[in-house]
Amino acid sequence: MSKFDWKAATRINTLMLKMVGLWPRGDGAYTFNVYTLYAFISINLLVNGHTFFQAMNIFFVYSNLEALTATIFVTSSEFLAAVKIYYYVQNLKLLKKLKMYLDSDLFQPKSENQRLLVQPSLKMWRATYFGFWISSAATMTLWSVFPILDQTIKEYRLPFSAWYPYNTRMSPLYEITYIYQVMGIWFLATANLNIDTLISALMMYVGAQCEILCEELRTLKSDNSNIHEKIIMCIKHHQEVLDFAKGCNTFFDLMVLGQFFTSAMSNAVTMFRLTVVRPLSSEFYSLLFFVGSITTQLFLYCWFGNELEFKVRLNKTYDIALL
Repeated sequence: MSKFDWKAATRINTLMLKMVGLWPRGDGAYTFNVYTLYAFISINLLVNGHTFFQAMNIFFVYSNLEALTATIFVTSSEFLAAVKIYYYVQNLKLLKKLKMYLDSDLFQPKSENQRLLVQPSLKMWRATYFGFWISSAATMTLWSVFPILDQTIKEYRLPFSAWYPYNTRMSPLYEITYIYQVMGIWFLATANLNIDTLISALMMYVGAQCEILCEELRTLKSDNSNIHEKIIMCIKHHQEVLDFAKGCNTFFDLMVLGQFFTSAMSNAVTMFRLTVVRPLSSEFYSLLFFVGSITTQLFLYCWFGNELEFKVRLNKTYDIALL
């Protein structure tokens, strides 16, 4: 039987991370090369710089509630995305080590039935990945063009309220800043989305391994040949799954905690913004899609976390039945 490629389903995720400078070659460490230089410049310029200029604007508009919420509702999410990228880079070696688990023999499906068993989980992850991309792309597109659609571009309005150490209400500084903001939000959204979907993929992998382990325990009753060796392999497999799950928790626990806190705040502020902007305007729709994107982002963690919890409990049930 040919080797099962666990990484095939998440290959597009890896490709997108590579595009934004978050997937260096090798064991995860950045080395002094062109790719590291690209990652350093792009992350600091398009993520940290973009977030910094918006955060600075808070000090100039804090007395105006409407202007303050217009700045905070997206700046909080962007700040969290920058923090998530930092923690991601810090734990990149651990992530590459976790990916190596997927190539081990213990993690391989042992039969055609086991391969079919994990397909629904892989398909569900792909469906949520592209669904998240669609909602996020719609939000980014509307944010990028709503000054054009609202014709406020004539008033030199930028997609996002931000402070810059120069006058943005004159050409060509306005056009350069506009393009910079669009590039920054697309880059940041791509990095943030693919980190989130990578975390959900790790949870999906743990759940799939629980399904395989349950299937192995189930077949022990029907096939008693070499049962002692099979029990030993199941124990080793179980220990590997526990180690893999522990590494996953170490990798993303703080990121998930921050995501739930920030998403709840962003949703609340965005709902307030919906009450003050002009109904059915392009800005209104961009806020509406933003709420959808945040909700989908939380859905990823809730759905795959719940699936993992269910499969772990199912695994414990088979452990008890075996005893």
